[in-house]
Amino acid sequence: MICEPAVVAAVVAHACEAAPAECCGILLGSEPRIVESVRARNLSDAVNRFLIDPRDHIAARREARTRNLQVVGFYHSHPHSGPTPSVTDIAEVTYDGCLYLIVSLVSEPAVRLFRMNREGPGELPLTVGSLLG
Repeated sequence: MICEPAVVAAVVAHACEAAPAECCGILLGSEPRIVESVRARNLSDAVNRFLIDPRDHIAARREARTRNLQVVGFYHSHPHSGPTPSVTDIAEVTYDGCLYLIVSLVSEPAVRLFRMNREGPGELPLTVGSLLG
């Protein structure tokens, strides 16, 4: 997967702003490209959980359609643990086969990408680079 540098920067900034709580959002693009991130409200009351506001999710899907893009996945942060899916992340997969970008803030920000399936997550190679050349 190829991800625009601005997407990674925006997701890391969102994670830093939301800490110590988790942040969450939606990834737009067209596989194998992630071209934009859209922040979503986290409806969870627990700082170590996330629940994407369905209104934000619907709005992102509508916006994506108007621009010939797709919702290719979601992102969230792990302010106090590594950038790997938690047991809860795996148990609560809603869209089988979608992408999950996870950013950790444990030391330096670290980002990893997974395809989440009900059988478990599979890490994908992530290239951060401009799609324009």
